[in-house]
Amino acid sequence: MTFAHIIGHERQKKQLKQAWSSQRLAHAYLFTGTEGIGKRLMATALTRLIFCDQQTGCGTCNSCRRLDHNNHPDLHILEPDGTQIKIEQIRQLQQDLAHSPSEAPRRVCIIDDAEKLNAAASNALLKTLEEPRENTLIILISSHHEQLMDTIRSRCQQLPFARLQQKAIAQVLAEHNIDTDNSTSDGSNIIAALAAGSLKKALGSDREFYFAQRQKILKEISTLTPLSVVPMLELAEQLADNKEQLDNLIWVLLSYYRDIFLIINNASPTLITNIDMEQQLRIQARKESPLSIQHKINSILHCQYQLLRNVNKQLALEVLLLRLTMPSS
Repeated sequence: MTFAHIIGHERQKKQLKQAWSSQRLAHAYLFTGTEGIGKRLMATALTRLIFCDQQTGCGTCNSCRRLDHNNHPDLHILEPDGTQIKIEQIRQLQQDLAHSPSEAPRRVCIIDDAEKLNAAASNALLKTLEEPRENTLIILISSHHEQLMDTIRSRCQQLPFARLQQKAIAQVLAEHNIDTDNSTSDGSNIIAALAAGSLKKALGSDREFYFAQRQKILKEISTLTPLSVVPMLELAEQLADNKEQLDNLIWVLLSYYRDIFLIINNASPTLITNIDMEQQLRIQARKESPLSIQHKINSILHCQYQLLRNVNKQLALEVLLLRLTMPSS
């Protein structure tokens, strides 16, 4: 993976290439931004540039080929062991980094999902960041950097990554003839919008959620009333059980009520995301007011905040569904 293969993030590419060419790379970076937008690809591209025999990230030299097969002795990749990055992993890393590079100009360590460092691992890593070796580079990658220790963040040069543009994601889907499971020609645009700037989401298994499950869930919510207590509780339980899709659920709900807000305010139809559900959107829009939609969008955002803080997921969703079924006032 070279810089040229990464979609977007031109400023970050330029900054990292200039830092390397001028020999002014930081000893530690923290790449931040939502999941699936290219942070790890950027870390890999930078590593290739550093290790390449031609100093270009050519992709054909021995060092580049070894990187492609994940068997270069100077590259160390740390990922969560289960749900956490543990102190044993950091201690092993410290032993590895204590030695001089075997072949490359420096050793590179990529720590993915860095927010999953447990307390002991965080404190151990902090010591390494406070006493950096001249021939090492540590790159932390995090989708929730606010969960990292302040002292770790302060000892890394932070490089934020923005969400990819919807147009760029739709173009990738169209160019590669990705099956959108949608009968309309707008399938790529719908996926690109719902992927919330994440190419990983657009290309991954989330596509099935974005179409079949999205329509099913939104129709079920639209039929609920404050008096349909049992169906509401059952739906909340069902949604809470699907933990891996809760983030996608939030984005689907936000896109749906945003579309209703646009319809109420007579916005251009080209701005609507869920264009395959336009009839349902317009029916729901007749039941809402600008104020009620704002309250519901705020409720979704509050639920998202709660879910990120590991509250009782089912209870948070029950409260959200109750607020979404409240009639316009």
